[in-house]
Amino acid sequence: MTYTGKTRVGGPAQVHELGLLSISKLAVGQMDNNTYLLRCRRTGEQLLIDAAAEPERILDLIGSDGVAAVVTTHSHPDHWSALQAVLDATGAVSIAHAIDADSIAARVDRTVIDGDIISVGQCDLRVIHLVGHTPGSIALLYDDPQGEPHLFTGDCLFPGGVGKTWSPEDFDTLLAGVRDKIFDRLPDETWVYPGHGNDTTIGAERPSLPEWEERRW
Repeated sequence: MTYTGKTRVGGPAQVHELGLLSISKLAVGQMDNNTYLLRCRRTGEQLLIDAAAEPERILDLIGSDGVAAVVTTHSHPDHWSALQAVLDATGAVSIAHAIDADSIAARVDRTVIDGDIISVGQCDLRVIHLVGHTPGSIALLYDDPQGEPHLFTGDCLFPGGVGKTWSPEDFDTLLAGVRDKIFDRLPDETWVYPGHGNDTTIGAERPSLPEWEERRW
């Protein structure tokens, strides 16, 4: 199956096969959240991003090989509602940003900050801290040595704009972070995997930055 990044709740996972990493995208829950399972193709180790909902379907996606870690991108409950169930079933290490960790009603074993590295087998993900949607939101960058970068953005960046904010100050902070840490540093070919909905690329979104700033959302 050709990877398109388009999934639906109740439907099968879409699998994006890279040279060293396999990325499975599954849509779950009433808010159409995306859960991503990353598998190092050399070691077989797996990592989950956002145990959002429907733990039975997530565990089926994980399969018998288990999962070493679960990363929660931010503290909103629709992104961790299945977390404790997945942790209990797998014994995985739970990871979140230090600022948001106390607001997650499930076990968090390791906290991270901007620039930290989270490994899945022989593949590394770099933590990018983005303030505005929540104080401790993170994106995860896989800088593929064999191709373009791949960025998991939680609710900080979507096709068509940044994530929801609740004050002008939060919007300014999030837009500045997205511009400075993502658009100013990553090439247009960077593949973006958001917390809800379809994928996009940095190049597809870059021309719209002035519009986002003007409309204020």
